[in-house]
Amino acid sequence: MNFEGLDPGLAEYAPAMHSALDPVLDAHLNPSLLQNVELDPEGVALEALPVQESVHIMEGVYSELHSVVAEVGVPVSVSHFDLHEEMLWVGSHGGHATSFFGPALERYSSFQVNGSDDIRQIQSLENGILFLTKNNLKYMARGGLIIFDYLLDENEDMHSLLLTDSSTLLVGGLQNHIIEIDLNTVQETQKYAVETPGVTIMRQTNRFFFCGHTSGKVSLRDLRTFKVEHEFDAFSGSLSDFDVHGNLLAACGFSSRLTGLACDRFLKVYDLRMMRAITPLQVHVDPAFLRFIPTYTSRLAIISQSGQCQFCEPTGLANPADIFHVNPVGPLLMTFDVSASKQALAFGDSEGCVHLWTDSPEPSFNPYSRETEFALPCLVDSLPPLDWSQDLLPLSLIPVPLTTDTLLSDWPAANSAPAPSPRTMLDCRRAPPVDAEILRTMKKVGFIGYAPNPRTRLRNQIPYRLKESDSEFDSFSQVTESPVGREEEPHLHMVSKKYRKVTIKYSKLGLEDFDFKHYNKTLFAGLEPHIPNAYCNCMIQVLYFLEPVRCLIQNHLCQKEFCLACELGFLFHMLDLSRGDPCQGNNFLRAFRTIPEASALGLILADSDEASGKGNLARLIQRWNRFILTQLHQDMQELEIPQAYRGAGGSFCSSGDSVIGQLFSCEMENCSLCRCGSETVRASSTLLFTLSYPDDKTGKNYDFAQVLKRSICLDQNTQAWCDTCEKYQPTIQTRNIRHLPDILVINCEVNSSKEADFWRMQAEVAFKMAVKKHGGEISKNKEFALADWKELGSPEGVLVCPSIEELKNVWLPFSIRMKMTKNKGLDVCNWTDGDEMQWGPARAEEEHGVYVYDLMATVVHILDSRTGGSLVAHIKVGETYHQRKEGVTHQQWYLFNDFLIEPIDKHEAVQFDMNWKVPAILYYVKRNLNSRYNLNIKNPIEASVLLAEASLARKQRKTHTTFIPLMLNEMPQIGDLVGLDAEFVTLNEEEAELRSDGTKSTIKPSQMSVARITCVRGQGPNEGIPFIDDYISTQEQVVDYLTQYSGIKPGDLDAKISSKHLTTLKSTYLKLRFLIDIGVKFVGHGLQKDFRVINLMVPKDQVLDTVYLFHMPRKRMISLRFLAWYFLDLKIQGETHDSIEDARTALQLYRKYLELSKNGTEPESFHKVLKGLYEKGRKMDWKVPEPEGQTSPKNAAVFSSVLAL
Repeated sequence: MNFEGLDPGLAEYAPAMHSALDPVLDAHLNPSLLQNVELDPEGVALEALPVQESVHIMEGVYSELHSVVAEVGVPVSVSHFDLHEEMLWVGSHGGHATSFFGPALERYSSFQVNGSDDIRQIQSLENGILFLTKNNLKYMARGGLIIFDYLLDENEDMHSLLLTDSSTLLVGGLQNHIIEIDLNTVQETQKYAVETPGVTIMRQTNRFFFCGHTSGKVSLRDLRTFKVEHEFDAFSGSLSDFDVHGNLLAACGFSSRLTGLACDRFLKVYDLRMMRAITPLQVHVDPAFLRFIPTYTSRLAIISQSGQCQFCEPTGLANPADIFHVNPVGPLLMTFDVSASKQALAFGDSEGCVHLWTDSPEPSFNPYSRETEFALPCLVDSLPPLDWSQDLLPLSLIPVPLTTDTLLSDWPAANSAPAPSPRTMLDCRRAPPVDAEILRTMKKVGFIGYAPNPRTRLRNQIPYRLKESDSEFDSFSQVTESPVGREEEPHLHMVSKKYRKVTIKYSKLGLEDFDFKHYNKTLFAGLEPHIPNAYCNCMIQVLYFLEPVRCLIQNHLCQKEFCLACELGFLFHMLDLSRGDPCQGNNFLRAFRTIPEASALGLILADSDEASGKGNLARLIQRWNRFILTQLHQDMQELEIPQAYRGAGGSFCSSGDSVIGQLFSCEMENCSLCRCGSETVRASSTLLFTLSYPDDKTGKNYDFAQVLKRSICLDQNTQAWCDTCEKYQPTIQTRNIRHLPDILVINCEVNSSKEADFWRMQAEVAFKMAVKKHGGEISKNKEFALADWKELGSPEGVLVCPSIEELKNVWLPFSIRMKMTKNKGLDVCNWTDGDEMQWGPARAEEEHGVYVYDLMATVVHILDSRTGGSLVAHIKVGETYHQRKEGVTHQQWYLFNDFLIEPIDKHEAVQFDMNWKVPAILYYVKRNLNSRYNLNIKNPIEASVLLAEASLARKQRKTHTTFIPLMLNEMPQIGDLVGLDAEFVTLNEEEAELRSDGTKSTIKPSQMSVARITCVRGQGPNEGIPFIDDYISTQEQVVDYLTQYSGIKPGDLDAKISSKHLTTLKSTYLKLRFLIDIGVKFVGHGLQKDFRVINLMVPKDQVLDTVYLFHMPRKRMISLRFLAWYFLDLKIQGETHDSIEDARTALQLYRKYLELSKNGTEPESFHKVLKGLYEKGRKMDWKVPEPEGQTSPKNAAVFSSVLAL
């Protein structure tokens, strides 16, 4: 069906990402849907909507027999009656397929077909079911097993398929061709060009193929040649549906009006004998679907989106009495199908419900259906119990299948190690000797010896050596930390401490007492690792320390809710403001998780996989690298900044390019040469390159530049389509470079031992060559002292030789030189400082197409079986960053390991010990890159973000408004006060364990999401009146609304039923960012946590937190409720919290603080007030009395000193 022109309400149904096989509750769940639906303990609707037993089905008249929920809240995209079995198939917009057996619609199977795209058509075959999605054709058994998965070109947008015979399939869509696929070989056999693109519906008779187009035309094509024989211009707008029976073709669609497309109530009917239109048929419903239902006559069934159904003859008149109504659970009908027997009709609606209408109480879907195969019942319960204590019990009572194969329990001897006997115990596991120091200091009492611990070994850990020699050492085996263990097991490679995975130790105060300065003594900001999918922290740092990327990303701002470029710019702004404190990528990763492409590429890790390290982090970060560059390029194409580029000659990229494309894009020519001699040249571009390694096991020396050139100018032989030969032919494909990028990004692809061995071998060869170059020979068992090694320099002593440790495990050059030749070739070579002395500065050679690239960052995968491994980055931090943070001008290499940041020697960035440190990503940048771009950051956030805006909630009315937006004359200025409070909900509960001493240890804190943000005016005639009171809509599942503490109730964050002022997180974030940027001072209680969850970095001089204003050192923090009662005589936070009340109270407390401390000029007198506050709090156990209980603190003796002040 063509969905153009349908109800615009469909736009809210975005395809959901379903990772599980079973359907889940959707965020658009209609509460009325669950009134008659039974849910299993996991919350999934599995039972059909019950039908009253008193329903009477009249013979020959269609009536509703059953309704069933396919997937709650997810619209049905397609329905199909199985042509071979008594089954009904349903596909959803979330890519989920469900089948129902028989007229009772008993659930037969349910499985995920596609993770991101909707199912557009279903076709049943003898052995399975064909499912068509946007660019994928999947053939699956009826139970859900995949038979084949055929991936079409990613640029395809398929909508229809047609089975021409038992093994040939036609697939069409919005492109200008139709593909023919052989189901036996699963290969594309033919591609038919269509003059009118957009084939969304296909039918077949014994005379023609019928193709319905989005333009409103229906073309008739020859069965053999697929050429157009005739064409009907049915509708001026678009085609909705058509069907063919005998010599008649009937179509419904949309006509063009002045206001747009309108549903045409005239059905176009054509006589296929004379190839002309006959009298149009006027109907009384808005037709969206139609089907011929030929029983005794050629009846037409016309269905509207609202659920109205009318039967009529195509050559007669429509009678209003022939209209019946389908009662959909959702507002719209999405799909319609007729069984082969014409006894059953199936309707699917927008809330995931399927309705079955039949003309008899016991209908059959097919005239002759085969028997459906069901799963065998469990036989365990029917077996007799066996008493194993009876020795004479015959074991033949246990049914065992007869098989000639080897049983699983019959292990080969090679996989079984015999248990050591007492005689051979010493040979299998010899105990280490007792330490001599223990024997010397031991005192005996009876037969028991006592000795002090010499502390030469770790407690309760004794290393054992099971074999004298272990030739099959696994580099991923556990690494010991014991010094003794390292002596006894020298083959275990030690992971340096700074490279190990860092974790945050949480106390009862959370992160407040965690010493981040111990891990980071610089002024650069690290990133916290406990957030889901924070494995990309190292790559975020790499992008941040690319100065053009940092500046140009922060200049970007768009209206898209989940824009990665915007969120990355906000995160870069936080990293700019930080003075060594770690930041969080909460909002960036939240937007990242909402992008369907990220999930389709497998970039979204489950919490369990991330904690256990099951995912291959090296492959993951390389896929993430390609994804983020592509996504940023797409996001920034919409808002191009042409002034950002100041290239030589003033040439700009194409209008469709982005600043990311200007920085990273490499323009190429791909040439395909067929053996018939025809050559095809196609221009393309790429944002990064992948290393392609030579198949050479001889130990031949390869420079890195050689391998890089081989990977960039890739030559390969492959099968490709030849237009001259009109078939697939072996072709030679070559790639030539037309324009080099400013930033060269390389994925190393060291994903197996083969690539690791190549790096290891080339590093050994490079090491030996470096030794010979400096005049020395090296042997395997010889080590040089540092003084001896430096004597191996040149005779003149001009060059100082590096140390032997700096040359080990090094194959990667710090610089490479690239030259574009006149014949479109590319020369690549390693480049050193000595080469620059010989050839001259690189800047002068750029005029001749010669460029020098310097290594800027390396991302490495740390192999550590104890923690599952981690990802770290070596980054060369430029002068501009040191100038801003530290006020000095120099360059330095740093190690970035989440929140651990440490300066390192530059040789450490290119040393890769393949046993535990594997390269993943390399970044090379052109010299003098910063001078090519305008690096001024212009804040794109304007004051208009604070003005009035529309709410996302449908039910929100002006009478429910709880705030008054700022007027233009009320815009805050620098130093103005703003009261702030935020409320949160829980997305994931915290993970904790109970220690043996009874204390609780937090492993992973709860993941919070901001649900409400309130800002009140801090001065002026409207002081205390809110100007922001936004409820934040969330697409993620909320585990706990924390209503008692937040005041947020279920439904407040749902746009369908909420009466609150609902906005997106990005909209409210921009308001707070604007307030921070203009320099207002925020007043609140516990603002540190608020800003942390909102994901904002606020300078400390702009925060006035009443938690710390009314706090004495080494004393407990006092709640806002107790402070309000004690100082203001206010009773707040009775049943629930209200952020407006809390923000106003914090403002009043700040005014009280200024009054009591004389604007901070009398700290001693205010200290006495605090002492009285803590004394009163201890007496009352920090609880506010009930109204009839304690008297007001104004009447208490302890408050007299406060009044005197």
